[in-house]
Amino acid sequence: MTPPSTPYQGILLAGGSGTRLYPVTHAVSKSLLPIYDKPLIYYPLSVLMLAGIRDILVISTPLDTPRFEQLLGDGGQFGLRLQYAVQEKPAGIAQAFLVGEKFLGDRRVASFSATTFSTETTSRNIF
Repeated sequence: MTPPSTPYQGILLAGGSGTRLYPVTHAVSKSLLPIYDKPLIYYPLSVLMLAGIRDILVISTPLDTPRFEQLLGDGGQFGLRLQYAVQEKPAGIAQAFLVGEKFLGDRRVASFSATTFSTETTSRNIF
């Protein structure tokens, strides 16, 4: 069953420094680490998908953005339209809206941290 379309766009913040998981996050973004059977970023991405949000901007660091692009591509394989933007250093959600200003325009947005997930709302059949 395909969820209804929504007028919202999504911003997925995937650019934190991951200090609590150091030293592993020195080499890889915590959003790319596996949780059970998939990368952590799949969980919040699936929540946006279940909400009917298909147009999503992934914001990450200069180092990690190409890794997310390699993993997720343009989103077409998931029925999404993914775009990417770089946030030079983690500076919170307020700056993320500035980084995503051109993407958003005057549209409504739902933002989500790429390190937040809930197994209660995530369907195993999405990924």
